[in-house]
Amino acid sequence: MRLKLDENLGIRGQRLLRAAGHDVQTVRDQAMQGATDQHLYEVCVAEGRCLVTLDLDFADLLRFPPQATSGIVVIRMPRNPSLVLLEDLVRSFARVIEQRSLTGELWIVEPGRIRVHQENTDQ
Repeated sequence: MRLKLDENLGIRGQRLLRAAGHDVQTVRDQAMQGATDQHLYEVCVAEGRCLVTLDLDFADLLRFPPQATSGIVVIRMPRNPSLVLLEDLVRSFARVIEQRSLTGELWIVEPGRIRVHQENTDQ
Protein backbone atom coordinates (compact mmCIF):
# COMPACT_ATOMS: atom_id res chain seq x y z
CA MET A 1 0.00 0.00 0.00
CA ARG A 2 1.14 3.55 -0.74
CA LEU A 3 1.31 5.57 2.47
CA LYS A 4 2.31 9.07 3.50
CA LEU A 5 3.28 9.62 7.12
CA ASP A 6 2.57 13.01 8.61
CA GLU A 7 5.40 14.84 10.31
CA ASN A 8 4.08 13.82 13.73
CA LEU A 9 5.06 10.19 13.10
CA GLY A 10 8.70 9.25 13.46
CA ILE A 11 11.23 7.13 11.71
CA ARG A 12 10.23 4.04 13.72
CA GLY A 13 6.72 4.13 12.28
CA GLN A 14 8.20 4.49 8.83
CA ARG A 15 10.52 1.52 9.40
CA LEU A 16 7.70 -0.66 10.77
CA LEU A 17 5.48 0.02 7.77
CA ARG A 18 8.29 -0.44 5.24
CA ALA A 19 9.25 -3.72 6.93
CA ALA A 20 5.63 -4.81 6.43
CA GLY A 21 6.13 -4.25 2.69
CA HIS A 22 4.48 -0.86 2.20
CA ASP A 23 5.62 2.02 -0.01
CA VAL A 24 6.08 4.77 2.58
CA GLN A 25 6.87 8.44 2.02
CA THR A 26 6.94 11.02 4.75
CA VAL A 27 6.16 14.70 4.96
CA ARG A 28 9.84 15.14 5.89
CA ASP A 29 10.98 13.25 2.76
CA GLN A 30 9.19 15.84 0.66
CA ALA A 31 10.22 18.85 2.79
CA MET A 32 6.57 19.56 3.56
CA GLN A 33 7.00 20.24 7.28
CA GLY A 34 4.65 23.01 8.33
CA ALA A 35 2.36 22.54 5.32
CA THR A 36 -1.30 23.25 5.99
CA ASP A 37 -3.57 20.30 6.60
CA GLN A 38 -5.48 21.16 3.42
CA HIS A 39 -2.30 21.12 1.33
CA LEU A 40 -1.22 17.79 2.81
CA TYR A 41 -4.66 16.33 2.10
CA GLU A 42 -4.50 17.53 -1.52
CA VAL A 43 -1.00 16.12 -2.04
CA CYS A 44 -2.08 12.72 -0.70
CA VAL A 45 -5.09 12.71 -3.05
CA ALA A 46 -2.92 13.68 -6.04
CA GLU A 47 -0.28 11.05 -5.21
CA GLY A 48 -2.78 8.29 -4.44
CA ARG A 49 -1.32 7.80 -0.97
CA CYS A 50 -3.14 7.00 2.25
CA LEU A 51 -2.40 9.61 4.91
CA VAL A 52 -1.32 8.26 8.31
CA THR A 53 -1.31 10.87 11.08
CA LEU A 54 -1.76 11.61 14.76
CA ASP A 55 -3.61 14.84 13.89
CA LEU A 56 -7.25 14.51 14.96
CA ASP A 57 -8.22 17.35 12.58
CA PHE A 58 -8.13 14.80 9.75
CA ALA A 59 -11.05 12.98 11.40
CA ASP A 60 -13.29 15.87 10.29
CA LEU A 61 -15.31 14.22 7.50
CA LEU A 62 -16.61 17.52 6.15
CA ARG A 63 -13.22 19.19 5.91
CA PHE A 64 -11.32 16.12 4.72
CA PRO A 65 -13.76 13.77 2.96
CA PRO A 66 -12.13 10.35 2.76
CA GLN A 67 -14.17 9.31 -0.30
CA ALA A 68 -11.74 11.16 -2.60
CA THR A 69 -8.67 9.58 -1.00
CA SER A 70 -6.73 6.36 -0.83
CA GLY A 71 -7.67 6.48 2.84
CA ILE A 72 -7.02 8.49 5.96
CA VAL A 73 -5.72 6.85 9.13
CA VAL A 74 -5.76 8.79 12.38
CA ILE A 75 -3.84 7.12 15.19
CA ARG A 76 -5.45 8.24 18.43
CA MET A 77 -3.19 8.15 21.44
CA PRO A 78 -4.39 8.26 25.07
CA ARG A 79 -3.50 11.13 27.41
CA ASN A 80 -0.32 9.42 28.61
CA PRO A 81 1.20 8.11 25.37
CA SER A 82 4.31 6.03 25.08
CA LEU A 83 6.55 5.12 22.19
CA VAL A 84 5.79 1.43 22.78
CA LEU A 85 2.05 2.06 22.50
CA LEU A 86 2.49 4.09 19.31
CA GLU A 87 4.53 1.29 17.75
CA ASP A 88 1.87 -1.26 18.80
CA LEU A 89 -0.85 0.83 17.14
CA VAL A 90 1.19 1.14 13.94
CA ARG A 91 1.71 -2.64 13.93
CA SER A 92 -2.02 -3.23 14.47
CA PHE A 93 -2.86 -0.93 11.58
CA ALA A 94 -0.24 -2.63 9.38
CA ARG A 95 -1.76 -6.07 10.06
CA VAL A 96 -5.28 -4.94 9.18
CA ILE A 97 -4.34 -3.28 5.89
CA GLU A 98 -2.96 -6.63 4.78
CA GLN A 99 -6.54 -7.93 4.86
CA ARG A 100 -8.64 -4.94 3.88
CA SER A 101 -8.45 -1.91 1.60
CA LEU A 102 -9.05 1.45 3.18
CA THR A 103 -9.63 3.37 -0.05
CA GLY A 104 -12.26 6.03 0.53
CA GLU A 105 -12.39 5.35 4.27
CA LEU A 106 -11.37 7.07 7.48
CA TRP A 107 -9.87 4.76 10.09
CA ILE A 108 -9.40 5.77 13.71
CA VAL A 109 -6.79 3.48 15.27
CA GLU A 110 -7.04 3.28 19.06
CA PRO A 111 -5.79 0.86 21.68
CA GLY A 112 -7.86 -2.31 21.26
CA ARG A 113 -9.83 -1.31 18.16
CA ILE A 114 -9.97 0.31 14.75
CA ARG A 115 -13.09 2.34 13.94
CA VAL A 116 -13.92 2.56 10.24
CA HIS A 117 -16.01 5.39 8.82
CA GLN A 118 -17.36 4.66 5.35
CA GLU A 119 -19.46 6.70 2.98
CA ASN A 120 -23.11 5.78 3.36
CA THR A 121 -24.13 4.43 -0.04
CA ASP A 122 -27.74 3.70 0.96
CA GLN A 123 -30.15 6.20 -0.59
